[in-house]
Amino acid sequence: MIPEKTAKEIEQLRKELRYHSYLYYVKDAPQITDYEYDHMYRRLVELEAKYPESVTPDSPTQRVGGKASDDFRKVRFKKPMLSLTNAFSADELRDFDRRVKEGLGTDSVEYITELKIDGLSMNLVYEQGRLVQGLTRGDGRVGEDVTSNVRTINSIPLFIENAPPYMEVRGEVYMPRKSFIQLNEARDEAGLMPFANCRNAAAGSLRQLDPHVTAARKLDFFAYALGSVEGLEIHSQEQLLKQLAAFHFRVNPNYRKWDSIEGVIKGVAEWQDKRRELAYDTDGMVIKVNDFAQQEELGATVKDPKWATAYKYPPEEAETQVERIIVTMGRTGVLTPSADLTPVHLAGTTVKRATLHNMDFIREKDIRVGDWVRIYKAGEIIPEVAVVEKDKRTGSEVVFEMPSHCPVCGSLVERVEGEAAYRCTNPECGGIVREKLIHFASRDAMAIDGMGPSVVDSLLAYNLVKDPADFYSLKAEDIEQIERMGEKSANNLVASIAASKNKGLAKLLFGLGIRYLGAKGAELIAERYHTIEAVMNADVESLKGTEGIGNVIADSLYAYFRKEKNIELIHRLQAVGVLTEEVREEQIGGAFSGEMVVLTGKLASIGRREAGERIRSLGGDVQSSVTNKTTLVVAGTDAGSKLEKARAKNIPVINEQEFLKRAGLEKTE
Repeated sequence: MIPEKTAKEIEQLRKELRYHSYLYYVKDAPQITDYEYDHMYRRLVELEAKYPESVTPDSPTQRVGGKASDDFRKVRFKKPMLSLTNAFSADELRDFDRRVKEGLGTDSVEYITELKIDGLSMNLVYEQGRLVQGLTRGDGRVGEDVTSNVRTINSIPLFIENAPPYMEVRGEVYMPRKSFIQLNEARDEAGLMPFANCRNAAAGSLRQLDPHVTAARKLDFFAYALGSVEGLEIHSQEQLLKQLAAFHFRVNPNYRKWDSIEGVIKGVAEWQDKRRELAYDTDGMVIKVNDFAQQEELGATVKDPKWATAYKYPPEEAETQVERIIVTMGRTGVLTPSADLTPVHLAGTTVKRATLHNMDFIREKDIRVGDWVRIYKAGEIIPEVAVVEKDKRTGSEVVFEMPSHCPVCGSLVERVEGEAAYRCTNPECGGIVREKLIHFASRDAMAIDGMGPSVVDSLLAYNLVKDPADFYSLKAEDIEQIERMGEKSANNLVASIAASKNKGLAKLLFGLGIRYLGAKGAELIAERYHTIEAVMNADVESLKGTEGIGNVIADSLYAYFRKEKNIELIHRLQAVGVLTEEVREEQIGGAFSGEMVVLTGKLASIGRREAGERIRSLGGDVQSSVTNKTTLVVAGTDAGSKLEKARAKNIPVINEQEFLKRAGLEKTE
């Protein structure tokens, strides 16, 4: 008989697990970490194993997990997408090894370890080599059809040569950390709630009703398994990964084969810190029996395979105290709160500040000045508050309220209906002007070398600039009066300002700081309309018809050019000689004429974006991955799978020095 206290604990665990499973799978808004969920789940498994009579058909342990969203058509899988058991220590990995060997009746077992990508599981259906369907995992037996959005992911082939008649390829859709940070910065600026992590950002992006929005999110995909398949013989996980790569899927290059569990344990330990250097989030290591015949012999439970497990790395968090909450301003007037923290070491750096995004975020987590908090790094980069240690409150903590007046100009602050952000109502606010000037001069915009925040502050203080057009009226003698700006520095800055005049339409559009319009969107607009006049005269439906431009961006762009002061700014920029037409880059030269180039590895003397722009200016084009169209690969240090793929395809490869010479950038003594 089950003790009353135990029965209550089992029921409470089921209730909490159902709730958090719903938040994770359906709402994409988890309130606890995977680590906390897994421990809760493990406790329920232990209790049900001890009291088998307590097991019910609706227990979270008796289903694969999750519930397909109602927003997309539901489709039943031919072969279920099972979940994995979890291991949290070396001893638990040894237990897994023992169970495998006992199940097989042999000690001769090879394992494959693969990084566990923190994204959204995906089942891709190919018929006669063509992608016909993309299904999310859903509850493991019924997924949701997101085919239109999956097709926007460049690393997923739309057609596979020499493919079997029918094949389901499984893997992980994920958002690279750089894309995640850019997306959250844009959401902060737009007054929208940020995504909690890369996984939620990927899930939210795949569930967009407009594929253009998904395309702009820059998702990626790693393939690692097969579902149902006809006409393809594969005998091991290692062979499968190589075959998937041969089919032109992106396969994570960091998998490895081991002949003992002790080797696996060593590999798991090596990656615990090393994984933070990757460009994407991982939360563990998947360990699989390599031989498919052995996998078949071991079989599976109703929920998970017996031939695989996932080692889960504990989330790295640090405890610190909120000393104060400050407010800063973005270029559109959004006031963003941040927490100044007692300095604490976290994931290799000393953290002194964490973003708080907006008042909704602060209220949801109930963050107060003086609170003790646990922090982590979102995307392994941006410090964020995970949870408040409310049991440590003394009563002296202070509830934060957003200021009613702008801290820069004193104007009223308002919250627009439907947005999470508070904004300064004064369009001439000095804080907004400052941020717009800094953005205009930034590297991805007009790239005015030397025009950093401190210089902009000085120019504003001396009343030398009020808007971007004023940059182009500056003289060296104007700049020399600024403290620490001598004759040489002033002349260099004037020269850099002059050079920026020829950046072209795309850079200018991005530099204007038009709400929602990013660098890629500006390039798409420039490619279609060619001149600023054509953009200004375009109606909103025409803008919406631009490939890659969603309705929100089109509406914002149209509204920007309906304001007289913005038209006046464009005319002033034209009057001082700023180029407002698309740059015809192929006119500069032809060193890369007709080339399709892939950049891989670290380039020491030139940035990746700058290298790509140089290639385009010399007649070539840049790809993100190696394909049959690739004609050249530029390999820097630590080049990985792209270099290997290029060599396998006999594609020419040059190093950084050869690239600089060919691009006319080689330094001479």
